[in-house]
Amino acid sequence: MNFVFGIIGAVVGAIVAFIIQAGLLKSRKEQIVKDAEKEGENLKKNKILQAKEKFLQLKEDHEKKVKDRERKLQSSEDRVRNKEANLSKKIEENNRKDRQLDKNQASLDAKIKSYDAKHQEMDKMHQKVVAELSKVSGMSVEDAKAGLIESLKDEARTSAMAHINEITEEAKLNANREAKKIVIQTIQRVATEQAIENSVSVFNIESDEVKGRIIGREGRNIRALEAATGVEIIVDDTPEAIILSCFDPVRREIARLALHQLVSDGRIHPARIEEVVAKTKKQLDEEIAETGRRTCIDLGIHGLHAELTRMIGRMKYRSSYGQNLLQHSREVANLCAIMATELGLNVKLAKRAGLLHDIGKVPDEAPELPHAILGMQLAEKYGEKPDVCNAIGAHHDEVEMTTLISPIVQVCDAVSGARPGARREIVESYIKRIKDLEGLALGYDGVNTAYAIQAGRELRVLVEADKVSDAKADELSFEISQRIQTEMTYPGQVKVTLIREKRAVNYAK
Repeated sequence: MNFVFGIIGAVVGAIVAFIIQAGLLKSRKEQIVKDAEKEGENLKKNKILQAKEKFLQLKEDHEKKVKDRERKLQSSEDRVRNKEANLSKKIEENNRKDRQLDKNQASLDAKIKSYDAKHQEMDKMHQKVVAELSKVSGMSVEDAKAGLIESLKDEARTSAMAHINEITEEAKLNANREAKKIVIQTIQRVATEQAIENSVSVFNIESDEVKGRIIGREGRNIRALEAATGVEIIVDDTPEAIILSCFDPVRREIARLALHQLVSDGRIHPARIEEVVAKTKKQLDEEIAETGRRTCIDLGIHGLHAELTRMIGRMKYRSSYGQNLLQHSREVANLCAIMATELGLNVKLAKRAGLLHDIGKVPDEAPELPHAILGMQLAEKYGEKPDVCNAIGAHHDEVEMTTLISPIVQVCDAVSGARPGARREIVESYIKRIKDLEGLALGYDGVNTAYAIQAGRELRVLVEADKVSDAKADELSFEISQRIQTEMTYPGQVKVTLIREKRAVNYAK
């Protein structure tokens, strides 16, 4: 019984609780709806306010744009009014000028009519005078005119001949005077120092101990250096100095640079000497190319072939009658530029021809051709213009001059070489004799290199051991000495030293 009452009470409690919860949910729902309606009203008001603000902003922007457009229109109207006013003034001025021109034209027409009338009157008077003169002289008008013309022709011819002779003489005097003036001005404007090439260089060392290391045991190092460079190395009692003697400045410079590197490094032995000399030759070739490029840049010459540029660099180590060839060529180029400017010719072509005029002296293995002809052929080979090529070939009159630049180059070459102290004839003949001596030995089969040392008193010939035997070496040395004796002119005697050396080189890897 109690259990039944408990169940009933639980059910009743659950019902009561459900009713209460339902009431609470309903009241909560109503409260949520009220809050949502309130929030919606607030959001609506905010949106309305934002829309009003946006509208006002757009309205303000539109008004600004309208005002700007009105201002621009007003400015355009003002400009148009000003232009119309100016145009009206110009039209009025043109109308005034037209009226003035009409008045002037009328006055001119009246003057022309008056002149025509006077001219007709003068013609009548002239005809009357001619008729009276014909009656008096008994000659017709045509006969009198012909006689007068002939007498005037003879008189004019005589006066013209005298005048022509006078002009010709004056032109010759002026031409000589102007030519001398141009040459003198050119010489005065280009003043360069003269450097005479020597055949010896002095290599300074720190102490006699270094001198002994350069000589080496039993002179091995110095012999290896002489054989590798072709330069005679003179070691005497001069303190802290070694003399490098050679007619070829390139060889002498290679020997000097190689010695400097060997002394700085401290390792001096035959194998190292050959390695350093080979490396120095390569470095000097690069320096020669750089010297050529720098020279062209300094003179403002562009577009030269790379081989011509390299030859210009080699001029630094060549001499012409004792005068440094590069300095001489630079001087001739500047002289040509100034003279071409004075004469109104092409300055760039003149300077180019002046720089290249002695290019035929640079090649080591030159054929039996004059240096001017060889230089012209080299210039043609490397694409120079015909004017430049002709100037190079004609500067010693080997070929005919066909351009105005050619005599300029010839004159400037003579001016540069004729400066006091610029050249020494004996040096050129000496260098030619030394080169002929080396060339004679190089003409034999099996000869690798040949060096003339001791001012041409000794000829060292290095042969290839594979091609020349010991017996053949004696025979070859004798043949060379006999040819020198019969074919060449030289003071004293020439010692021929033939060196045959066999080397076997391998590498352990």
